[in-house]
Amino acid sequence: MSSTRDSAAAAGTPPPGSTQERLVISTQELLWERGYVGTSPKAILQRAGVGQGSMYHHFAGKSDLALAAIRRTADDMRAAAEEIFSAPGTAYDRVAAYLLRERQVLRGCPIGRMTQDRDVVQDPELRAPLDEMFGWLRHRIAEVLAEGQRHGELSDALDPSAVAASVAAVVQGGYVLARAAEDPAPFDAAVHGLLALLAAQTTPAP
Repeated sequence: MSSTRDSAAAAGTPPPGSTQERLVISTQELLWERGYVGTSPKAILQRAGVGQGSMYHHFAGKSDLALAAIRRTADDMRAAAEEIFSAPGTAYDRVAAYLLRERQVLRGCPIGRMTQDRDVVQDPELRAPLDEMFGWLRHRIAEVLAEGQRHGELSDALDPSAVAASVAAVVQGGYVLARAAEDPAPFDAAVHGLLALLAAQTTPAP
């Protein structure tokens, strides 16, 4: 990893309203809207309302800025999911809350969107936040499900790791189907179908 990328990744969250913060936020938005290939430095500068010199003062170029933006998006998604998984309730309740939380379905997943960009997937540094986010998500859901088994809420026959992978796959696949249909209905149907299967693995309360 280059020293510039190291410094960008280690810098943490820039002060609100700062030039660096505007650049990162603008890049997050553009990556979600257009993908990596479709996001040009010129578009980032225009969205952020800053000059070219300001951008290169903080980042060596597009890839460094994209890395900071992708990491920020992954961190935000992880924090939002953790808030749900750490909330009170049964394992089923928490997984259901994650699946049913409000999403901009027709925009797709901001992290899943990055997996469609060849330049991102083939760059180990840009791909790393995607791998880390999806890996963490599957692991965390599996933890919640295993906790439910220990508390007698879920059948011992349930495989937490396999179900966690199914949850992640349904969400990502649901985004794709919804975008293809230009209708959130396929996403909702996939989520409710998975919840029905998971509900069949719950045990009656004593």
